[in-house]
Amino acid sequence: MGVRHQHWIGGRPAEPADGGYLPTVDPSTRLPGDEIAAGSAADADRAVAAAAAAQPGWAERSGAERADVLHRAAGAIESGAGELMEVERACTGKTEAQLRMEVGMSADYFRYYAGILRAHHGRTIDLGAGNHTYTRLEPYGVVAAITPWNLPLNQACRALAPALAAGNALVAKPSEFTSVSTLCLARLAGEAGLPDGLLNVVTGTGPDAGAPLAAHPGVRRVTFTGSVATGRLLAGIAADRLVPMTLELGGKSPLVVFADADTDRAIAAAVSAVAFNAGQVCSATTRLLVEASAHDAVVAGVVEAVERLRPGIDFGPMITEAQFRKVLGHFADAKRQGAVPVTGGSAYDDGPGAGGRFIRPTVYAGVTPGLRIAREEVFGPVLVTMPFADEAEAVALANDTDYGLVAAVWSGDAARGLRVAERIDAGQVAVNGGALGVETPFGGFKASGYGREKGIEALHEYAQTKTISLSLRP
Repeated sequence: MGVRHQHWIGGRPAEPADGGYLPTVDPSTRLPGDEIAAGSAADADRAVAAAAAAQPGWAERSGAERADVLHRAAGAIESGAGELMEVERACTGKTEAQLRMEVGMSADYFRYYAGILRAHHGRTIDLGAGNHTYTRLEPYGVVAAITPWNLPLNQACRALAPALAAGNALVAKPSEFTSVSTLCLARLAGEAGLPDGLLNVVTGTGPDAGAPLAAHPGVRRVTFTGSVATGRLLAGIAADRLVPMTLELGGKSPLVVFADADTDRAIAAAVSAVAFNAGQVCSATTRLLVEASAHDAVVAGVVEAVERLRPGIDFGPMITEAQFRKVLGHFADAKRQGAVPVTGGSAYDDGPGAGGRFIRPTVYAGVTPGLRIAREEVFGPVLVTMPFADEAEAVALANDTDYGLVAAVWSGDAARGLRVAERIDAGQVAVNGGALGVETPFGGFKASGYGREKGIEALHEYAQTKTISLSLRP
């Protein structure tokens, strides 16, 4: 039997108010894992109370003082990397290389926001010699962060670091499938000097713990990463309360390849979209749009590469049973619609992948844009390809989606690459493999959500602007 994990409230473990616990499963083996506390509205209430009590003292500290604490939290993540990687692996089945990268980026979030925090301030406004007018950037108070199961630690830190930097206190509600790394993070941050009550973690399901947290009158801002359906539900709760939100809701992102591009690098980018986290990434560029004259050659290169990928070594399993079944359902639906994959299209029934929730890397080539598998976010190691005739059709196909999170463009003509990037409806576009990192703002257009994470923009998401004007006249 695995370990039983409590909530983390007020700087210490807290048993669930209702006394219930939820099981977890190792998706790479389907064996039982640890248990987590089954949270409820009562647990959310305790956590919000602890956050509300701790927040004023934190907000009163100078930016430099808060930055010092965040730097220490980053150090704790780095020194606790082994523990964080192991608890994350146990509930996600991820490869060691991916886990190491995610833990490193988690520490980077805290270091980045600790650094830019010291330049986070308001401005003075010239209204004439008789006035002193200025703005302040003030925290909201208590922020609820509801995070998903695909990148648990990384996406928790992506929200928590800027929110804490801006002077807020937090209650995090991680997915019930992947909660333990967030609990571990809260403990490590506390040991590094983050004051008790500033980072609380309530575990449990969305309906039982997440929705009551978003609806709690003490919560003044909500950030959520997950499905469109759940995002709409939480946005409705927040709208009723007139509480602002950051929503990151996924995508069906295009990877546009022109015939004059460096196709070897473009193929590697397409393969990465399938392999990284087995495609369970909101920003995965899983619609491969290729200029017609190069389409077949690019598809052949992609197929050859994905067929070399090894389960458990180059990519991990589907993290939840529901997601495993959903991907298989997409395959069955595509078959009914007459789409036949060039490679893959099933789970592993033999070899090292058969014992877990591993899906064979899959490519559907030359699909029609109206197919469900070409329009809906599969969230698995599945790539669809479509040929295009010219630049205009490339842009039209890229934008023929309800989503608008990210995109990628590959072109031997850099000017054309930038021109196409500016015409694609997406919040983040890479041209010829342009770097995107902690410093670059991230968020969606259309059904991919609103608000921005990463970059200095995320720090502004968690601060309110107040204007103060003093008359200097006697």
